[in-house]
Amino acid sequence: MNTELLKKIVTAPGAPGHEQPIRELLIDLLTGHVDELNTDRMGNLIARKKGSGPKVMFAAHIDEISLIATRVDSNGFIRFSTLGGFDPETLISQRVLVHGKETLPGVIGNKPIHIQTDAEKKQKSKTKDLYIDIGLKAEKVKELVPNGTVITRDRSLMKMGDCITAKSLDNRISVYILVEALLNNPKPNADIYAVFTVQEEVGLRGARVAAQAIQPDIGIALDVTLANDLPGVSDHEKCTTLGEGIGIKVMDSSIICTPALVAFLEELAESKSIPHQREVLTAGGTDTSAMQYLMGIGSHVTSISCPTRYIHSTVETCAVSDVEAGIALTVACFESIGKYSFE
Repeated sequence: MNTELLKKIVTAPGAPGHEQPIRELLIDLLTGHVDELNTDRMGNLIARKKGSGPKVMFAAHIDEISLIATRVDSNGFIRFSTLGGFDPETLISQRVLVHGKETLPGVIGNKPIHIQTDAEKKQKSKTKDLYIDIGLKAEKVKELVPNGTVITRDRSLMKMGDCITAKSLDNRISVYILVEALLNNPKPNADIYAVFTVQEEVGLRGARVAAQAIQPDIGIALDVTLANDLPGVSDHEKCTTLGEGIGIKVMDSSIICTPALVAFLEELAESKSIPHQREVLTAGGTDTSAMQYLMGIGSHVTSISCPTRYIHSTVETCAVSDVEAGIALTVACFESIGKYSFE
């Protein structure tokens, strides 16, 4: 596993609608390794590996859940809203990068526990009660941080036992998997469009635009899924288990995947001795559904899903072995998906 490459992919900022830094990194990485590389008006990066056979779209979103400044108060503290889904408890005392006229470090604060009332101590935190402190006087903050400035979380990648942990492994781990699969120089037996999509965290917006333009016969998303194999979670609530292989999506709350395509990926994984497990997710959704709802044709769809603990926090955690299985399955798909039967 190329940890240094993954660190670069995790670290590059990419708030929804502001994905330019991570997109530019990917352009540098993929130039010369694909037949075509272009960016559409939405900001999706489309890497094509030409081949005969069905048109296949692989989609991995490059945006990360982020924050956006709504105003600077009279004391110089930045008030903010969210871009994507957050549990406010995961934001308290975190470090951030404020991408204003300069990129500035900051910390997220709230009312100190020493002066909280008993009632306040029992309440869950709310985003409206949090603020960002960048250590400058109010006038300077207002000059450097106009309303609408995007803010990303600041947490580096760390190896932890047999795992890796970092912020934004949703979805940078899948971006890494797709990049590694392309750099593996596969010999596709289909017409492959590897799309690094934008604005997934705020409504699958980029994937919808790309899918309508490409009109794929088959759509395969690459994203994370819940590895909620944790204390306090009953067996019937578990979705996937860390270290038991890459996930193959059967359904989530936005889609029921094409059974024949799910079976094809499972048989392909078994033929290549790639560890895998079924993903049945009863909540949440991914770019998978954006590729199915194509006006006039529809697509056969599923997702290659990397089991991840603590999703939408700064300590998202994946097993290295699952990541490696994801790369192997994606390469195998590039080289075999043309054999898929639509009957």
